[in-house]
Amino acid sequence: MISTNSKIYVSGHKGLVGSAIVRKLKSRGYKNVICKTRKELDLTNQNKVLLFLKKTKPDFIFLAAAKVGGIYSNNKYKADYIYENLSIQTNIIHSAYLCGIKNLIFLGSSCVYPRNCKQPIKEKYLLTGKLEKTNDAYAIAKIAGIKMCESYNLQHNTNYKCLMPTNTFGPNDNYDTLNSHFLPALIKKIYEIKKYNKSEIKLWGNGLAKREIIYVDDIADACIFFMKKKTVHYLINIGTGKDYTIRQYVQMLLKILIPNKKVKIKYDLSKPNGTPKKVLDISLAKKYGWKPKSNFKKTIELTYKNFEEKKI
Repeated sequence: MISTNSKIYVSGHKGLVGSAIVRKLKSRGYKNVICKTRKELDLTNQNKVLLFLKKTKPDFIFLAAAKVGGIYSNNKYKADYIYENLSIQTNIIHSAYLCGIKNLIFLGSSCVYPRNCKQPIKEKYLLTGKLEKTNDAYAIAKIAGIKMCESYNLQHNTNYKCLMPTNTFGPNDNYDTLNSHFLPALIKKIYEIKKYNKSEIKLWGNGLAKREIIYVDDIADACIFFMKKKTVHYLINIGTGKDYTIRQYVQMLLKILIPNKKVKIKYDLSKPNGTPKKVLDISLAKKYGWKPKSNFKKTIELTYKNFEEKKI
């Protein structure tokens, strides 16, 4: 049983999801949270990962470390995405097994599902169709992680669970112009509108692609919930079950962050839309007793404030 005294290793603790897991664990009284920076531990080095886990012997592992980015980065640096993610996952999962660590949560992504998937997306739709080409290298790496957890559970009787979050946002997000996901990219553009008194915002594609988003603290809450929950299923979707077009998100963000300013939306049709629609079926997570709790307006305001503080 995992208790507040258990040793819990969070990989990727500096990232968006990892940092939220650490915050949530500490706020709930978990006293023995283990974290290592990239300089302290190179997760792509199998020997170093194995030695680290042999030495620390955590009771539970959150595999939140990953190389992540938006459409441009995923499409341009496919080799980096597949190599780094496969290396990190393989090293941690296999080393955990070798060290007798039975409990682990692997964090994937909703992009593991087929591009033209039936909506809302159920867990059983995995590997039933072609992936979105712009991020297929990343998706294949994550699918390999899912199948690895499943295989180790079947062959070695481990308890490795895979949570598939939808598009995630919140404090410590990546706002790089070319490497960020769509929502942090929008937040950065709105910040620049406010700062430089701009009158228009430019979007990639036609703005009609539909996306589901979730606040990172809800993901962290799901991670801790399923850390403690016995489940029959090893693959569970985590999201809100609601989606909107990119155009609608822009309109909502403008209304929340700069309500008194008129801003023209322009579309760059030379850029890709990505997957046309992506909303997760979260009925399985709900059956186990978990559902998201955050308020959209409040979380957008908190995320924007965090971005402003970083820019100052």
